[in-house]
Amino acid sequence: MHIVRYLDHNDEQVRVGVRTETGVTPVDVPSLGALLALPLADIRPAVDAPAAEPVPLERVTLLPPADGRMEVWASGVTYERSRAARKEESTQASVYDLVYDAERPELFLKAVPWRLVTDGEPIAVRRDSRLDVPEPELAVVVNAFGEIVGYTVCDDVSSRDLEGDNPLYLPQAKIYAGSCSLATGIRPAWQVADAHDLAIGVEIRRGAEAVWSAETSTATMRRRLPELVEWLFAETHFPEGVVLSTGTGLVPEMTVTLLAGDVVAIEIAEVGTLSNPVVEGKDEMSWLLDTDPSTREKVR
Repeated sequence: MHIVRYLDHNDEQVRVGVRTETGVTPVDVPSLGALLALPLADIRPAVDAPAAEPVPLERVTLLPPADGRMEVWASGVTYERSRAARKEESTQASVYDLVYDAERPELFLKAVPWRLVTDGEPIAVRRDSRLDVPEPELAVVVNAFGEIVGYTVCDDVSSRDLEGDNPLYLPQAKIYAGSCSLATGIRPAWQVADAHDLAIGVEIRRGAEAVWSAETSTATMRRRLPELVEWLFAETHFPEGVVLSTGTGLVPEMTVTLLAGDVVAIEIAEVGTLSNPVVEGKDEMSWLLDTDPSTREKVR
């Protein structure tokens, strides 16, 4: 079961629902942000027993799981592999050792809802970068009260060379058109036995060839998920909830970069899958400017 946002082609309305193998059952809330404005004690019964008839999957288009005043944030250097990769690429390597061992984690704003893409839609590499990679990450979906409601899959696409040239270029390396993809579904937290022991796998395909693949587990994460959420909420309000991507333990070698035409496929056990073709430059992502959700069907 996954919590989803979807476009119902019967009346062209965007709704929140629960997806199962048989279809999508609407939940009686006006938006995902409205659902996440509720305490977890109210969210769970609404999700576990939605009072409506399911809609066939062929009648819907699944949308990114964020809307309204929601935001997507990300964590950095939460795995040993991430620390090693940042040091490998950076002219200021010591800062990554410092944040890895520090009490305070690295947290940064990654995307707002209208800039998000989801499964089957393109991600992008910058035209002014030379080394671009996917960063497969477990993302936690948190309500307005700082309670973890569920989990989804995130690709925190990044320009390694920009951040490597200067850590102050991190916003440009991380935040641009096509740099953040979330899986369509949110797996409820109460259906995941142990979020700190989930297998994560990724593959970059170039035509028929897999040019890079790797696996890790959230068990190797330096920090605990509630700790990251607590720091995020320390001095910031999220009245309609937030998605927090929790860092990557999978970074390719410096010889591997994304190219237009590649496909990135990510899988997180018990949570879901995410697959995106790669394009180059903001012009290829201009469809995000269209507020009509039916536009998404044309790019998949």
